[in-house]
Amino acid sequence: MGKGRAADLKYIEACARRIVQNSYGYKIVTEKSTVPVRAAESIRRIFDANTKPNLNLQVLSNPEFLAEGTAIKDLKNPDRVLIGGDETPEGQRAVRALCAVYEHWVPREKILTTNTWSSELSKLAANAFLAQRISSINSISALCEATGADIEEVATAIGMDQRIGNKFLKASVGFGGSCFQKDVLNLVYLCEALNLPEVARYWQQVIDMNDYQRRRFASRIIDSLFNTVTDKKIAILGFAFKKDTGDTRESSSIYISKYLMDEGAHLHIYDPKVPREQIVVDLSHPGVSEDDQVARLVTISKDPYEACDGAHAVVICTEWDMFKELDYERIHKKMLKPAFIFDGRRVLDGLHNELQTIGFQIETIGKKVSSKRIPYAPSGEIPKFSLQDLPNKKPRV
Repeated sequence: MGKGRAADLKYIEACARRIVQNSYGYKIVTEKSTVPVRAAESIRRIFDANTKPNLNLQVLSNPEFLAEGTAIKDLKNPDRVLIGGDETPEGQRAVRALCAVYEHWVPREKILTTNTWSSELSKLAANAFLAQRISSINSISALCEATGADIEEVATAIGMDQRIGNKFLKASVGFGGSCFQKDVLNLVYLCEALNLPEVARYWQQVIDMNDYQRRRFASRIIDSLFNTVTDKKIAILGFAFKKDTGDTRESSSIYISKYLMDEGAHLHIYDPKVPREQIVVDLSHPGVSEDDQVARLVTISKDPYEACDGAHAVVICTEWDMFKELDYERIHKKMLKPAFIFDGRRVLDGLHNELQTIGFQIETIGKKVSSKRIPYAPSGEIPKFSLQDLPNKKPRV
């Protein structure tokens, strides 16, 4: 069945019914959201079933390719504009009309026109390919840690190959956000529904690798702290899924926090944009925490220094620029010794020698830094967990 993977189109269906009820004459309906292939056909069927005299509705697919934190820039200077429509005279007329709107600020050569199904699938495929690149480089980061290679050097070397390019080759604790996991799982479900099991299994591995990277990072924290974090204070710096946004959907911080809470760690969490209420909501879901676990084990700190005061370890989960500028001598003085930093975003690259001189034990993604490190246990010791398996989230605060 499709629960947790298939796209929920109830709002699109409701919107289509409202449009047809309140529209007259000739209208172009543009589908902007990420939807499964042939969603436009579902919209058109609703229109046809509720048609009335003198009403002509044309449906176009025009997916947005905006990224959180750079949405205005992406809108003003897009890599491309994709418009899909019916291969009929009326459909092509609608496509030309929307092209004319974009041509006011987008060069015509950047406007790509396709049939509706190609446009819808292109959006899903684009997000799947981006997620795939992150999982691919994260898989190599595990190999780097095992061999002594540096994932940043490897990423630079392969990124200089023009056939590969250097975008989305930043190893980390894993990808999050509202799109990548949802869209890859939707693609998996679509392939299964179309009896393409080998293709479905291929794309499922993108999600499995992301889950593995999170579990592996949590295992590394636990094992480096002498194989237990029970009753130990751990500072979590960053809760948003990436910098320059307050969005926490599918954030790796939720998963890392869950694994550490399950081991009895006391978490002191700081993020410059995510409000306290949102952190509590995200960590209070059944399946993420039990009963009063959040009340007992989680403290929301007003600044990073408060979060780190008396901590056994600092865990960086979001690549906020401010974390590069912290006074780490001040932080080290207030921490228990040995003091650990686990850099899940590699924001402190270039500061490792300075931090080691201060006295920190450094653990980072895709590189061996600390000389005195206990090998971490296989990731299988931490069970798999997915927010997709949980009940619907509470309304965002």
